[in-house]
Amino acid sequence: MAEPGTSIRREMRPGDLGAIIEMHGRVYAREHGNDERFEAMVAATVARAGQRGFPSEREGIWIVERDGLFSGSLALTDEGDGSATVRWFLLDPELRGSGLGRRMLTELVAEAREHGYSRLCLETFSLLRAAARLYLSFGFEVVSTDTAPRWGHAAIDYQRYELELQSTRTTAPPRRGSPPPSSLPSASRATA
Repeated sequence: MAEPGTSIRREMRPGDLGAIIEMHGRVYAREHGNDERFEAMVAATVARAGQRGFPSEREGIWIVERDGLFSGSLALTDEGDGSATVRWFLLDPELRGSGLGRRMLTELVAEAREHGYSRLCLETFSLLRAAARLYLSFGFEVVSTDTAPRWGHAAIDYQRYELELQSTRTTAPPRRGSPPPSSLPSASRATA
């Protein structure tokens, strides 16, 4: 369950795109030593989406706020050809481990299926081990890895994950001792 005072909204507001960029730059510099080139890469993807009018009817945004402050994000972007991408998935460190990220990703995967996408993709880097475990638990598979110097690191593995949505599996398996996802409150409402 999310922390008290935490809510998720599903619409964009002025300043959200900048907050996504700023949080990625700040958090990943502090936690992983990524330099400003990482923030610039995130900014480029956010700018491309914003310029084309993100989110469209087949896309989605999850903005996490805690006590009225921007505290995380998750997005589903349409990439054409029946595929969509999971983007900008980041929660404030104080909100991690609460099940909030799993719930948001469960909703994103369900929406991708509802919109008729055949494949979900995401790109990340190997230092994000907890995120990797989450993606794998949903059935995502690593389809490529590129090891190279980037973002101030001598070498870092940049990975592409994919999830085929033709399967009958609709949600991630619940954590041991957790209620099934269908019994969780919707992320479209504030959580207690």
